Amino acid sequence: MAPTDSITANVHDTDLATTTETAEAKISTPNGKTPVEGEPGTKTGRPLRLYADGIFDLFHFGHAKALQQCKEAYPNTYLIVGCCSDEITHKLKGRTVMTDKERYESLRHCKWVDEVVEDAPWVLSDEFLEKHQIDYVCHDALPYSDTSGEASEGDVYARIKAMGKFHETQRTDGISTSDLIIRIIAQYDTFIRRNLQRGYTGKEMNVSFIKEKSIKFDMAMGKVRQHFTDLFGREGRLRKNHQSPGLRQSV
Repeated sequence: MAPTDSITANVHDTDLATTTETAEAKISTPNGKTPVEGEPGTKTGRPLRLYADGIFDLFHFGHAKALQQCKEAYPNTYLIVGCCSDEITHKLKGRTVMTDKERYESLRHCKWVDEVVEDAPWVLSDEFLEKHQIDYVCHDALPYSDTSGEASEGDVYARIKAMGKFHETQRTDGISTSDLIIRIIAQYDTFIRRNLQRGYTGKEMNVSFIKEKSIKFDMAMGKVRQHFTDLFGREGRLRKNHQSPGLRQSV
């Protein structure tokens, strides 16, 4: 399991084949072999059992496109997705926004996923591969250092690659869980103000009493300024639709 924001792979923009023969000719396994009809992964063979793992916090379209790429890697696939628990993730990577139960459930509602493995291991063992009858492990090809100390090679996928069981995917640029969190942090006051307006309390958002009152004061002053602008306009002159009949006659 790579210590990243899970898999963020992109689907290649290629035209769909119009015939089974054309589609079959375009695919090949990680070892470069083109499957023959009737073999695993082909329309008439058994489904190839593919495995993808990650954290999948704040599940977003980068995650979905990665899983789509895995599912559509071969004409006939069964996609198993492993998701790490809060315990191992918080220990080896850091805090998540969503709980493990929420992350598991998000994956179950993704159309590309056939099966979810809860409390997935950080590093894949032979026993795990055998238990789930995994043919190939899907991930982008970047080396991911192992913070658990289980992988002696340094890259958690090094052994999988050496076994010829690694299917490379492509990353999706411009979206990640970290990017989403940074966007929220960068607009911290804006989102606090937004939620205060919706009835949340400072305590619920872990905002100090002073900070909450300061933002509420700014919100109140904003309403006063807006009311003044509605009455007098930006030039400070009383608008006609707010003038009394007597005032209108004297203008």
